Amino acid sequence: MTTDFNATRAMFDLPEGVVYLDGNSLGPLPRGVEARLASAVREEWGRELIKAWNTAGWMEMPRRIGDRIARLIGAEAGHVVMGDTLSIKVFQALAASLKMNPERRVILSDTGNFPSDLYIAQGLSELLGQGYILRTVAPEDVMAAIDPTIAVTLITEVDYRTGRRHDMKALTARAHEVGALAIWDLAHSAGAVPLQVAADGADFAVGCTYKYLNSGPGGPAFIYVAPRHADLARPALAGWMGHEAPFAFDQDYRPGHGIERMRVGTPPILQLAALDAALDVWDGVDMQDLRARSLQLADQFIAGVEAACPDLVLATPRDPAQRGSQVSFAHPEGYAIMQALIAHGVIGDFRAPDILRFGFTPLYLGTEDVAKAVEILARIMAEKLWDRDEYRTRARVT
Repeated sequence: MTTDFNATRAMFDLPEGVVYLDGNSLGPLPRGVEARLASAVREEWGRELIKAWNTAGWMEMPRRIGDRIARLIGAEAGHVVMGDTLSIKVFQALAASLKMNPERRVILSDTGNFPSDLYIAQGLSELLGQGYILRTVAPEDVMAAIDPTIAVTLITEVDYRTGRRHDMKALTARAHEVGALAIWDLAHSAGAVPLQVAADGADFAVGCTYKYLNSGPGGPAFIYVAPRHADLARPALAGWMGHEAPFAFDQDYRPGHGIERMRVGTPPILQLAALDAALDVWDGVDMQDLRARSLQLADQFIAGVEAACPDLVLATPRDPAQRGSQVSFAHPEGYAIMQALIAHGVIGDFRAPDILRFGFTPLYLGTEDVAKAVEILARIMAEKLWDRDEYRTRARVT
């Protein structure tokens, strides 16, 4: 193992006494982000004013940072662009795919997919009419459901609740075999597991950056378009920044070249600056090393919890090859248990109806953190410390 995880840990500003197992939902603050944001505000925006679009390279940031993401997801340089939210990028990829496969009307997804992806697919189907439908099956039934009626598959590679991981290469190959396109949502994959979207044949891939990539709340999303589609995909959201010549101010839309056409609105410069600094952490990280350490930490946690907390039921695949970088346990009082954990300095999160979810991010977590988390969880379960009204009161964000 060549990656120095002690060095990466030192690059994060973590609160004292907290074991943070929720980087799969919101990554912690990398130390370099604050200075980078201050510089962007003071020196670029403050001193350069509107000139900074040229002098500070603001206009090129979505492509430049997209190339930094491309390395982490196994994409070709020049085929990833940043901007907007993940929901918008899902919409773009889905609309473009349906336009490219006009004889078919079925979008295939699974019941474990993140609701937002399903909502986008439902909404777009209703908008288009003409018989377009979203079809969902159980996650383990996706392969069998890919048949010649499918226009496009829309799959999140790692299940947000259970951590179950789909086989991107096999499912993409099956989609192509029947003439369908394949969109992959990498929200719980990018920065968590080794990815090869190009080698695995993905047509489109999308993802957010505020989880494992640590860009901060509301950080910008990314979209990948395979080179073979780069000048064919038609973005339904034909925004000014995706025009071939934005500053020609033409009345009619002409799509930009390649991935540029997937830009929509004005790029969020301060959020991109935060992401740019956060990605510096990854410069010395080997994804295979990250994966090996992540599985080690997750296995340690599973063994510890199962030995000490028999009332918790593992909801994540036991086989390491079938899971991402998170571990989930189920319990009817999962919400209250998680609130008690957080109150005792171990931060994970809860997903309805009964899932306690924990993310394992080796950039800043070690075996001692896992041992402490198991110890605290075991005490909460053994002494029923969760059994208090204050821990059952639901907050807006769980």
